[in-house]
Amino acid sequence: MIKENYLGVDVCALNMEEVLDEVDNIILQKKPSFIVAINPEKIMKAQKDENLRNLLNSASIQIPDGVGVVIASILNGGRIRSRVTGIDLMINICERASKKGYKVYILGAKPGVAEKAAKVLKNKFLGLNIVGIKDGYFKDEEEVINDIKEKSPDILFVAMGSPKQEYWITRNMEKLNVPLLMGIGGSLDVISGNIKRAPKLMRNLGLEWLYRLIKEPWRYKRMAVLPVFLCKVLKERFVR
Repeated sequence: MIKENYLGVDVCALNMEEVLDEVDNIILQKKPSFIVAINPEKIMKAQKDENLRNLLNSASIQIPDGVGVVIASILNGGRIRSRVTGIDLMINICERASKKGYKVYILGAKPGVAEKAAKVLKNKFLGLNIVGIKDGYFKDEEEVINDIKEKSPDILFVAMGSPKQEYWITRNMEKLNVPLLMGIGGSLDVISGNIKRAPKLMRNLGLEWLYRLIKEPWRYKRMAVLPVFLCKVLKERFVR
């Protein structure tokens, strides 16, 4: 698997179909592996947090979630040409699971949200086998871990926000013995209809960030990370 590195953080040079093929391989091999979504904000945070950087790089697959990562790859002559967003990957994995019989477990989000999202996904993908659902407000972690082990899913989606969800995954993945684990952030809120996503045209044009900025103008400080990230990437390229 070809990986590119930006400011010390790995990103897989894979498109959506290639990631889904890797998902099949991971489930077939049954070796616990996890997927993490990479965007400029995470990469910049990892500059000041070695533990976070090591966490991101320890993933089996680092998907190019942010448009800034695509731009950085183009500027560096890399191979990444399209985003693989976490929510789109989750939905595509669920579609594949419905066709191949993979068992899915959903953990996280506020009470009721995961159930609502699961209902939407099961209506969309007939035959999708969701074997377990737990919200993220549990008090007994061992109880949750035991339930997951008992249900023995092929895929575990964890919605706790990043990087909390990734730390939870890496701390527990060996004892859970689930082949594929993936942090999905706020995807359940979108799938359940609690939060509206950008129109498809804006997503295809890589302008989802602009839609979110218009809807949530207080996010401007987070959006300002993108030009800083690209400047650092260019500087690193010319310093080599």
